[in-house]
Amino acid sequence: MRMLAFDIPVVLNRFDIASWFNKNLIDLGFQFGTKIVSALAIILFTRYAIDLVGRATRRAFSPVEPTLRKFLVQASEILTLVIGIVAFLSALGIQATSLVAVVGAAGLAVGLALQNTLSHFAAGVMLLNQRPFEVGDFIEGPSGVKGVVDAIGIFSTTVVTPDNVKITVPNNSLFSGVLKNTTALGTRRVDLKIDIGARPIEPTIVLLLSFVQPHPLVLDRPKTTCHVASISAKGTVLYLRPWCTAHAYEQVHSEVQQLVKEALANGNSEVEQKLLDDPWASNT
Repeated sequence: MRMLAFDIPVVLNRFDIASWFNKNLIDLGFQFGTKIVSALAIILFTRYAIDLVGRATRRAFSPVEPTLRKFLVQASEILTLVIGIVAFLSALGIQATSLVAVVGAAGLAVGLALQNTLSHFAAGVMLLNQRPFEVGDFIEGPSGVKGVVDAIGIFSTTVVTPDNVKITVPNNSLFSGVLKNTTALGTRRVDLKIDIGARPIEPTIVLLLSFVQPHPLVLDRPKTTCHVASISAKGTVLYLRPWCTAHAYEQVHSEVQQLVKEALANGNSEVEQKLLDDPWASNT
């Protein structure tokens, strides 16, 4: 009987410990379960929010250039994801303050290491916003860059040179230097200097115009002009200025020079005599 009296408190103590353990285990499970459910709900909401923000950003920036719009959409989605991750960690009871500080410090270090890249990015945004050139335009830029624009990116622009070589140009180089867009206005004037020596000026001007104006790539409007550039003891130099479409510039520049050479070299006595008798005969 003495042994039985001694064992009853031990059994009761064990029962109290088990009861306390089960109660705390249930409370702990309930607390962690609530946090896990909240975290999962935040994940699902973040996924939905990313799609919602992406659509809203795409709609808001619909007038913006496609490349820049795509970047802005991706940036807004990444920002929404980061906010969702911070909220997820907070729901689990993990302090996100230190994590944000670490990410901020890492971002600063990366920013300092990528200063040139960021300058190219900023220049790319400005190029896409101001649009000094489009894909398909012929441009002449700093450092001898010359060719047709093939693609405009956030960090660099791809140009195809006249000899069919594709080059990649950092955007900061194009944005910070002098940039010439030769196709933006649609038409170009071909400027040629013609040394006619001691030939008579007026008949030679009419002769040159009669050869150049019928060229199929030379435009009627604006009208081709030809006038005196300089006169010296060695002879007279004329300016010959036909107009053409921007894409036909090189061809017109070459073929008009050939026409001028043939016109002055052939020495067609019949034509020249007619022009000497009546310099404006070709206009009648």
